[in-house]
Amino acid sequence: MPVHRLVVGPSRTGGAPDREGPDDVAVEAPLELRFAGTPATVLLRTPGDDDDLVHGFLLAEGIVRGAADLVHVTRPAGLPPAEAGNVVDVTLVPALADAHLDRGLYSSSSCGACGKRSIASLEVRAAPLAPGPRVPRAVLASLPDRLRAAQPTFARTGGLHACGLFTADGALVALREDVGRHNAVDKVVGWALRAGRVPLAGHVLVVSGRVSFELAQKAVVAGAPVLVAVGAPSSLAIDVARAHGLTLVGFTRPTSCNVYAGPERVGD
Repeated sequence: MPVHRLVVGPSRTGGAPDREGPDDVAVEAPLELRFAGTPATVLLRTPGDDDDLVHGFLLAEGIVRGAADLVHVTRPAGLPPAEAGNVVDVTLVPALADAHLDRGLYSSSSCGACGKRSIASLEVRAAPLAPGPRVPRAVLASLPDRLRAAQPTFARTGGLHACGLFTADGALVALREDVGRHNAVDKVVGWALRAGRVPLAGHVLVVSGRVSFELAQKAVVAGAPVLVAVGAPSSLAIDVARAHGLTLVGFTRPTSCNVYAGPERVGD
């Protein structure tokens, strides 16, 4: 995953910085998403795993129902240097060819529900989550440390969020990093979609920060029955979890965690 190496110099106020020398900085860059050549939206993301990001994003937005709905995902040739590598063109199956993104024309790396046109459009449309698995509380408490240990670019920059897909006994299946929390989730879900592993029944999604409405929505749409966070959930995330039978765990530490919804999946 790309990083920028910058030089940390003296502060503008004349004081000495904590240290002076090279520093690795996480990359944030726009990714323009087109449908059959027509620009649809711009995602601000950390480059890398862009195909996974596109698949996960389109699934979460309800544009596609499965990987088979995407006929082609290509990189247009002959673009200006500033756009090269930052444009993806998607061709959908004919039945979905007229679909459009509900987010409008802009999405940031921390946007939440930006671009939604109405309160009604926030409704989560997804199949009921499957029962189980029952995950021991000790396993849940261990997952953030397991996630952190598998974040190579965060270790270099300190500037990326992560999402990990784990089995119910705590084995890491997939991990993605990104400047945006929701992008990291989309990359993991997109990877699973392309691998034929959606819905994510029997698995646990783990995120490195707090849980907003959008992250709970993405977990439900992907069929992940358990969502674990290092930080706090929002009230709307808890509402989504309780309405859809999602087990939501927050403030997860090595010795403790808070269960906000779905306690039936948490074991002793």
